[in-house]
Amino acid sequence: MRILLLGGTTEATALVRHLADRPGFRPILSLAGRTAAPVAAPFDTRIGGFGGPEGLARWLAAEGVDAVIDATHPFAQRISRHAAQACAHSKRPLLALRRPAWHRQAGDHWLEVDSVAAAVPALGAARRHVFLTVGRLELAAFAAAPQHAYLVRTIEPVGEALPVPDLVAVTARGPFSEADERALMRDHRTEVLVTKNSGGGATYAKIAAARALGLPVVIVRQPALPAVEAVDSPEAALAWLEAHRAASTRRGV
Repeated sequence: MRILLLGGTTEATALVRHLADRPGFRPILSLAGRTAAPVAAPFDTRIGGFGGPEGLARWLAAEGVDAVIDATHPFAQRISRHAAQACAHSKRPLLALRRPAWHRQAGDHWLEVDSVAAAVPALGAARRHVFLTVGRLELAAFAAAPQHAYLVRTIEPVGEALPVPDLVAVTARGPFSEADERALMRDHRTEVLVTKNSGGGATYAKIAAARALGLPVVIVRQPALPAVEAVDSPEAALAWLEAHRAASTRRGV
């Protein structure tokens, strides 16, 4: 069974490990190419886009793909839309592996906004010590508020992505512990955390740390994603694939 796995998340990495040990599957992992050193997969990997939904549909046909797993980041809504359109057009089964969003708990002080751009004015005019974890490609919006002191953590080096006078850049890849997150925020006198509601457990420690420290969080809501069949764990995605492979075998495909 030929599978296209649209990856780039910890859930995709976990599914990669499951598939590596399963006979009867020929997966190919597709990554957007935004990370210079992605986690290696034990099977074919491709980097880059497909040329929109039409290009993806053509690629699926040319590669003889039997099923698609969309395990991309919750904020990678463009590729999720393209996958849904391409699979609907080519009549290929599609499953979304979506991590549950974070939900406000007692002690959380959240200000929810609809975009990273909307998070900038939410910081206010007065100078604050801001911990930014929105991804390198979203940092430029905060150049409009250069009065703040920014602690920025990204997987890739920040470079010139945020040209402000007071910037501390940390390059690191999660998961992170709550104790380490609390220490980082204390050391840098963090007054507010700005992040996306990415969901899952790999980076939730910063939310728990902000709660423990009584810090406010400006959090970007998850965007609307296509209404397709979805599961919330790599194990459930593997079971879905096994069921489709069994059905194909019974049909003699």
